[in-house]
Amino acid sequence: MQDFHHVTLLLSLCILSLLNVNYAAEGSGDSANGESPFTAKASLIRYWNKEIHTGLPKSAFLLSKASPLSPVDLAKFSKLASQNALSDQLPAFCSSAKLFCFPDLSPSLEKHDQDSHFAIYVTKNFTNYGSGRAGGADSFKNYSDGINIPVDSFRRYGRGAAGHDETFSNYAPEANVGDQSFNTYGAGATGGTGEFKGYNVRINNPNLRFVSYSDAANGKGQKFSTYTEDANAGDEAFTSYGKNGNGVPNEFSGYGTSSNVIGSDFSNYGETGNGANDTFKAYGVDGNVPQNNYKNYGDGGNGGVDSFANYREKSNVGDDSFQSYAKNSNAQKVDFVNYGKSFNEGTDKFTGYGKGATGQQIGFKIYGVNNTFKEYARKKDVTFSKYTNAADASTKKVTSDSSVNTNKWVEPGKFFRESMLKKGSEMPMPDIRDKMPRRSFLPRPIISKLPFSSSKMGLIKETFHASDNSSMERIILDAVEECERAPSPGETKRCVGSAEDMIDFAISVLGRNVAVRTTENVEGSNKNVMIGSIKGINGGRVTKSVSCHQSLYPYLLYYCHSVPKVRVYEADLLDPKNKTKINRGVAICHLDTSSWSPTHGAFLALGSGPGRIEVCHWIFENDMTWTIADAS
Repeated sequence: MQDFHHVTLLLSLCILSLLNVNYAAEGSGDSANGESPFTAKASLIRYWNKEIHTGLPKSAFLLSKASPLSPVDLAKFSKLASQNALSDQLPAFCSSAKLFCFPDLSPSLEKHDQDSHFAIYVTKNFTNYGSGRAGGADSFKNYSDGINIPVDSFRRYGRGAAGHDETFSNYAPEANVGDQSFNTYGAGATGGTGEFKGYNVRINNPNLRFVSYSDAANGKGQKFSTYTEDANAGDEAFTSYGKNGNGVPNEFSGYGTSSNVIGSDFSNYGETGNGANDTFKAYGVDGNVPQNNYKNYGDGGNGGVDSFANYREKSNVGDDSFQSYAKNSNAQKVDFVNYGKSFNEGTDKFTGYGKGATGQQIGFKIYGVNNTFKEYARKKDVTFSKYTNAADASTKKVTSDSSVNTNKWVEPGKFFRESMLKKGSEMPMPDIRDKMPRRSFLPRPIISKLPFSSSKMGLIKETFHASDNSSMERIILDAVEECERAPSPGETKRCVGSAEDMIDFAISVLGRNVAVRTTENVEGSNKNVMIGSIKGINGGRVTKSVSCHQSLYPYLLYYCHSVPKVRVYEADLLDPKNKTKINRGVAICHLDTSSWSPTHGAFLALGSGPGRIEVCHWIFENDMTWTIADAS
């Protein structure tokens, strides 16, 4: 019987679509522009008319986020969602509903038995590349260069090769959201060299995995010149690097340099290597809130040399953990030149440094603030040239170092004082462009049937084909965890995946007389702008608003929260040279910052601290703020 009703509904929708009924929403006077009344946009117009009582024009900006699904597709995918069967048609669903989904990689049968030199190569899955090659060289000059969402997999690269050289000149730079993995790179190879000159430089949201790099290699030198430099908010992991190698020189010239909120994991580096020569010249240097985790470095090594020249120098806050360094090694030379010499100290933890080792020299030249190094305090075989403990830090703060630019991580103009919002003032405009993948809301009949909770993570992953340790898994986990996080003091929050849910939340906080605003366009980004005419919303009085910020997720998801004690402004933004209008900006000023963290970027940029100043910022592209509608 249920299938009969479904078929009847489907046929009715098809007929209505073919007739192309010109439908006007009830009592609204708004035409759906020839659309079927069963589209998501027409439904949203009706819902707006029913719930919002202002008489003002509806927001074209919000209506543009409505699902593009046709009535027929809406009925089809609603049924699949109710049966937990969307996964079976995920590519078609993602394409029709304008969602963000990664393609499913299938094994590649391509063979490359001869030297290959790729000048330009775009997003590809290599199951087997250069394995067992004798001599010769392979090179990639540009791999997935400039791709917005690169998804790459190398299952085997140069495995068991002899005297073979491999070079990547540029690997997926300037990408947005990446999902990339090397299962084995140079494993069991003899002689030759391998080099990555630039790996994911300036990527926005990386998820990078090297399962095995140069393991069991013999005399094969490996080098990373630049690894995720200037990257933003992602994760990278090396499960095994140079394990069981013999006479292998490995070098990282730059790892995670100048990156922002990057999580890094090294599980095994040079483990049980013989005569290894491993060097990190710069690891996590100049980073912002780095999360670094080393579980094993040089464990069981024999007669080798391990060195860190700079580890987390000049970084801001963050958490670092070394669980084992040169453990059970023999005649190993182990040095740290500089560890954790940071500003705005984070958390450093060293456990198992040189434990069980024999016949080696271990030394630290500089070590930052740390209280977890007690087991080495009286050891004769561990030397500290300069160790900054908590007592030292209280009398001589590391932040006094004039070479540290403490606000380098805060883009000019991202935060400003309310006094800057006056006609004729000139100020820098941050990059307000939306860098997330373009997506649409889902209609309520579909989203109401989709799971969204940590308790149903398995079902969510199955629906969106998110494999273990993949970028999609991390994206889903991050969004769900943020949405389930307890609200801050005085905050009311809700995550919404449909426009109707957003309207419900806004009117629950502000009432039915509401309006939604966003900055008109992205003109002026990364330039100086001049403030033209300016208008204070609700007469410039202190008010409250509901701000909605995008979260990265397969469908369009917003994190909405009530913000008390704010003032909201609309301002014409002018070109400072010719005074012509280029944009209409929306700015929100937070008058109560007492609950903000002392390390918040606003205080780095503006000085002061929590509760001492107000902080203003622009509403970025595709974000929005709801307020009580002006009487005018």
